[in-house]
Formats: sequence, structure tokens, C-alpha cells
Amino acid sequence: MDGSSTCPFCLLSFPSSQLQWHANTHFEDDDFHYPPSKKAVSDLHFDTTFGNSSNWCGGGDGGGIGRGDGVWTMDEKISHLVDLQIKGEFHNVNGGLMNLLRNCLESEGGNTRSILSGYVDHFQSLESEDVGWGCGWRNIQMLSSHLLAQKREAKDVLFGCSGFVPDIPSLQRWVEIAWERGFDEAGSHQFNNTIYGSKRWIGATECAALLRSFGLRARIIDFGPKESESLYLSVPGSSVGEPELVRIGDGRKRKAHNFYGPIDRYLSRCGGGVSQTSCGTNATSCSSLNVTNDKERGDECAIKSGAKQNNAHQVLMDFVWNYFSNKNSIHFGYKRVVFSEKTPLYFQHDGHSRTIVGIQVKHQRNGILHYNLLVLDPGHRTAAIERSLREKVGWQRFIKRGVHTLRKQQYQLCYVDPGIASEEEMEKLKTMDSVFIQLLSTT
Repeated sequence: MDGSSTCPFCLLSFPSSQLQWHANTHFEDDDFHYPPSKKAVSDLHFDTTFGNSSNWCGGGDGGGIGRGDGVWTMDEKISHLVDLQIKGEFHNVNGGLMNLLRNCLESEGGNTRSILSGYVDHFQSLESEDVGWGCGWRNIQMLSSHLLAQKREAKDVLFGCSGFVPDIPSLQRWVEIAWERGFDEAGSHQFNNTIYGSKRWIGATECAALLRSFGLRARIIDFGPKESESLYLSVPGSSVGEPELVRIGDGRKRKAHNFYGPIDRYLSRCGGGVSQTSCGTNATSCSSLNVTNDKERGDECAIKSGAKQNNAHQVLMDFVWNYFSNKNSIHFGYKRVVFSEKTPLYFQHDGHSRTIVGIQVKHQRNGILHYNLLVLDPGHRTAAIERSLREKVGWQRFIKRGVHTLRKQQYQLCYVDPGIASEEEMEKLKTMDSVFIQLLSTT
């Protein structure tokens, strides 16, 4: 393993063999791709005459090159999407958000050690675009920003080598292409193979299917009680069941398959559902932190806090620490904060999802280790996070999440292993699977 060096522009640490490549990315011209208007992407529409999304048509006055029969091949669809996709908008933090976070962690008192995942851009939910449903897409954007900035092999394959993170409508098109190519076929059926223009929730499985379609080794970890093990992707025979009618937040009913992927499993649990307005600009309204809101909604599935609950979810904390520390291969020396080569974690739970960008451990006087997840929440405003980090005031409430905040029964993580899959491996990646880790019983 080669040594690490610090980039003179963003001050992040990289393996010495990758430093020159990374430094050169700071001089790339983002305007080279000339992002088109949003109408251009919408003109790439599906022909749904026969109830499926097998055909794409070039329509309108900006739909690209048309064909006599109106049907495009897969290569043509990808080529046109590469040309028409739009760069996602985000608040650019001068010097990098993760560097600001590192400075705050280093300035804290006490015997603490922190591991961060490296460069990440924060993508916030926008009231005019995706408040109430877009957190899953925003987390995909955050994870993708890391992959493009720090994983050379990922930059060479993601989004047609565009070099930027697409906006939500463009990502929706990429997911539809992944489905049509056979990635997560069972999961795509829940959306009738169409997601573009929809405000339906997505989760870790859609993130994994999208990234796998580019050859990235996206992995899923399921956490939950033993009695729920049969509901997870890791268990043979746990694929989509027969549809049933379930009631959603506004009282309407819809058909849903039995327990496939995080969102439909959560909606079906308790025989009710979660209102899609619960993922909003005020992150506490949809996060696992606000137990009061759970009670106000009459959520009978809300888990009571306490020592037993903390012990149950310590398993998740241990996993995250071991993940970022890469089985203790990280050496702190005299440093309080180090960067890991691991990707951030897409963090899914009932009603919301966030991005875990690191973890902190505090050695307490009684010998007990206290862990804090370090998260970026799409429901928070980037400017507010940046201001709190620069001033080193109140940033903890945006970033830190202790084990006592983990109040849900089920959690799901998605991360990306290094390298690009071979053609044979790509076929295996089309089937969604996961590793199940039991959360200890709290009874």
C-alpha cells in the first residue's frame, strides 16, 4: 500500500499514486459540457402505449435524433441521455465541506478520534423541486459527488463520463435505463418500470441498481430484528410477493408488492403507511430523531428509547466504525481526524434517508466508547451547515447522531466497493442482494 499525500488545492489526503490525477481535476473546465435546458431531458420520453417503457421516442422540438420507426436502441438511449442530462445544482462550499468538518472535529476537546470519507458535496432538498420525496435522490447525488472526486475508475464510467452529478430528472432516466438493462428487475415492477417525473420515494435498492448499471460494486447491508430476517434481500425466496392494497398517508389506496426494498417494506409495515410529506426541509420532521412527531402521528411502531435499545443498535455503530476504519487498518498516530478511502454510506430508515460521511468515537473516563455517526442530511440547508462549521458554533446538531438517536426497527446501508465489475460479474449484480445483520432484541 503506497503512502498518502495532501492535495495542495483542497487539502484532502490521497494515495500518492492518485495525487497527480486528483490535482488535475481542479483545472478541468466544468463548462465544457454546456448543460442543456430541463426541457431537453423531458423530451426524451417513454412510449407507454402498451403499458411498458420498452420504447423511447425523440419528440418535441428538442428531442434529439428521431428514427423512422420511433424506436431507439439501448446504445442510442444512453448516448442521447449523456448529451441531454443536466448538471445538478448545489451550494458550492469554498475549501470543501469535509475540510470544514475536519477542522471542527480537530478543535473539539476530550479524547476523541474521527474518520471521514473524504470529499462530498451536500445536495439539499429544494422546496420548489423535491421537498417531501427527494431525499433518496439527494443522497445518490452526494454519494456520486464523492465517487467522481475521489474514485478514478468511477469517474471513467459514471453518467457517460460527463464528470458531473446529474439533476434528479436525469438520474430518474438513468434508473429507468438500469431497469431496462435488467438491474433489479423485481424492484422495477413496483414502479411499473417508470420513475421519470414521479414523486415516489426511492431507497437504497434503487441507488444500488443505478450504480451497479455502471459496473460499480454497490453493496447493501440490512439491519433489523431476527423475526424480520425473511423480509430482507439476503434471504432466498424474499423477492416480491403478491400485490396487496395498502393505505398511504392521504387515505388513498394503492397496490403494493409485499416487502421488497426499504420503502415498500416500510409502507406495508403496521398496515398503514408513511405520508410522503414527512421528508421535508425541516429534517427533524422526518428523521428518526423526533419521537414526539411519531407519537403525534399515532405511529404505534415507534420504539421506546432506553439502554436496551441503545445496546441493540450498537451493532450498527460497530459496523460503521469497522467499515470506515477498514478493519483497523487506519492509523491515527497523533492525529485526531483521518480520512478513509471508503465511500460514504447511503443511510436508509423509515421515512427518511441521509448520507453517513464518517464516524467519531469518544473514550469516556469509565472506559466506555461513545460513538457518533457523522451525517449530511438533505433536509438541512447547505448554507446553514457551512456557516455553523466556519463559526464552529452549533455544527454538532447538523452533523452528529449518537446511538440513542437510532430508534427505528430497520435500517439499510449502501456503499461501493473498489473496482469495476467484469462482464460476468455484471450479470450477477443485476440481482439485488444484501447482507443481513441482526439488531439484538430489546425485549
